[in-house]
Amino acid sequence: MAIDIRSYFESDEENLFAMIKAEGAEWEDYHGEQYKKALANSTVFVAYNNDELVGFVRCKNDDGFGVYIYDLLVAPKSRGQNLGRALMEKVCTEFPGNTVYVMSDVDAYYSKQGYPRIGSIFLVVSG
Repeated sequence: MAIDIRSYFESDEENLFAMIKAEGAEWEDYHGEQYKKALANSTVFVAYNNDELVGFVRCKNDDGFGVYIYDLLVAPKSRGQNLGRALMEKVCTEFPGNTVYVMSDVDAYYSKQGYPRIGSIFLVVSG
């Protein structure tokens, strides 16, 4: 598999939203105008296998206090090939000297990758 990981461009939007929608109910809030705004205000990397989008990662830099990965998704047929790890490593490469954190709701995946859990997230208010 020849994977190309690069920065996200607006021209990737159709492919990205199609991949997200195919993921089902768990990702149903991750498309539309609000998510377009989130993408525009984040650093996003996409992974392509030839012309097919097979994964993406969305993160934000907290001005030197850390880089936070908010979204990581790999297409089902590309899972198990270390693509998620490659996307996270791309974030690390792009932000050298920064601590990279994952905002996770899939803790088992990150534990399996060998990443230690440090802390948790609490819901203060829900809109």
